[in-house]
Amino acid sequence: MDTAQNYNTKIVKQFAIATVVWGVVGMLVGVVIAAQLVWPSLNFDIPWLTYGRLRPLHTNAVIFAFGVCGLFATSYYVVQRTCQVRLFSDTLAAFTFWGWQLVIVAAAITLPMGLTRGKEYAELEWPITILIAVVWVVYAVVFFGTLIKRKVLHIYVANWFFGAYIIAVALLHIVNGASMPASAWKSYSAYSGVQDAMIQWWYGHNAVGFILTAGYLGMVYYFIPKQAERPVYSYRLSIVHFWALIFTYMWAGPHHLHYTALPDWTQSIGMVFSLILLAPSWGGMINGMMTLSGAWHKLRSDPILKFLIVSLSFYGMATFEGPMMSIKTVNSLSHYTDWGIAHVHAGALGWVGFITMGSIYYLLPRLAGKKEMWSTRLINIHFWVATIGIVLYITSMWIAGVMQGLMWRAVNPDGTLTYTFVEGVKATFPYYVIRFSGGLLYLSGMLLMAYNTFMTMRDTNGVEARIPSFTSPSTAHA
Repeated sequence: MDTAQNYNTKIVKQFAIATVVWGVVGMLVGVVIAAQLVWPSLNFDIPWLTYGRLRPLHTNAVIFAFGVCGLFATSYYVVQRTCQVRLFSDTLAAFTFWGWQLVIVAAAITLPMGLTRGKEYAELEWPITILIAVVWVVYAVVFFGTLIKRKVLHIYVANWFFGAYIIAVALLHIVNGASMPASAWKSYSAYSGVQDAMIQWWYGHNAVGFILTAGYLGMVYYFIPKQAERPVYSYRLSIVHFWALIFTYMWAGPHHLHYTALPDWTQSIGMVFSLILLAPSWGGMINGMMTLSGAWHKLRSDPILKFLIVSLSFYGMATFEGPMMSIKTVNSLSHYTDWGIAHVHAGALGWVGFITMGSIYYLLPRLAGKKEMWSTRLINIHFWVATIGIVLYITSMWIAGVMQGLMWRAVNPDGTLTYTFVEGVKATFPYYVIRFSGGLLYLSGMLLMAYNTFMTMRDTNGVEARIPSFTSPSTAHA
């Protein structure tokens, strides 16, 4: 039965548009620093434009601006529709939008200035760290408050993944963010030495595990069944996938610290749990892929579905490669090389980028009150340009990484190193050119998406969707 209550689509629209805008910015900075590795003079001797300052800006923009805005948009959209209620509080939801945009702008100002804690994915200084915690707690209140007042007994599995990511990120951020302020923009970690490294990579890898994996699996379990008009292949598998993934991921962080001062047994725990992680990861990938059973023909004509399904291919690739790289003997070759860069970007560009783009393409016309995006052809072009860009990027970095690892460990009969470090850099140069080209193609795709978004959203004030009776994607048939 329909009710008189409306969904809050304004907040979803705001975050969806922000996702596209910050996506362009994040990819642009990535292309700039990729170009600097080819042409170092491109920093123009300006401190704010040096690689060391722009690189954390790039990672923060892609993960926390582009990625998390996409998660805000989709989680707010999904939780309302699967619970048949409006968001718990429009005011608090609006606070999460403007608060998060303030976080992003503060990062864009402070990181190029060199104001940083120097911790991977946790570079932002203590005033911004506190703001992140406040916004995140409010986000949790809005999301779980909406779940509590739901009009259906069942909590759909997408909300399990969104909920887990919200709780885990709060825990990770607050613990790893503990620090002692020394001035307005300088602080020191509450931990020291190897304990600091352990806490950092418990946080760092789980930022990948819960933001860049669990959150986006929430998108998989809602948007793929919806776009394919097919039920989830196995709802039971989705629940097993959830609990196995959530339990296992928390233990994998120490694989970033092989051959360091971290106790050997701790390194081994990280390796073992990383290997176990392959099973639930591929279980989720297979579940998403098999949702297309009986509807594979739709991939020929539906570019949004191409984004969603190919993202799972990259998810499978990255979650196979990660456990393999966590094996100590493999890690002795791969660590500190561009192989790690290839692995991260197979996940970030292929998995996170594509599932986000596909989901946002699904949302935009509905938020604009239109039947489809302004240009389906542009979506298709975006897909192929971005796919070619990813392939160029990750294959060049795979080759460069293995080559670097082999060159660095090569020794002469007398025990001296066969190659100097500079020779390794020189050998890598052609692959940096290919990486830059791949990144440029990916950025071009984002610009096409931005133009398509603008053309779709113009001349509309959006729509306030009426709440219909809900049929779960797990049971709805085409």
